[in-house]
Amino acid sequence: MSRPKKCRCTCCTVESDYFKPRGIPLSDLDEVNLNIDEVEALRLADYEGLYQEDAAKKMNISRATFGRIVEAAHRKIADAILHGKAVKIESKQEAGGAI
Repeated sequence: MSRPKKCRCTCCTVESDYFKPRGIPLSDLDEVNLNIDEVEALRLADYEGLYQEDAAKKMNISRATFGRIVEAAHRKIADAILHGKAVKIESKQEAGGAI
């Protein structure tokens, strides 16, 4: 049996929940899904410039978990940019409940 998921603190609100390459119809694009945890990790690490330890404390998770989340987010964003995919940011409800 797997360990229960720890409640994570996210303060991030996004103005837009979808990004796509210009000039290509959405129906022709593959999609990459970013969950709200990954968006929050990107905000804390890349936008605010926090160290992983400090960012992890803000999200109420371990530094190692934060590192895995931000690594997954970077990989997804790179995939979308390099392969011309749309990026969808999942809301808390879509991601499976309150976080």
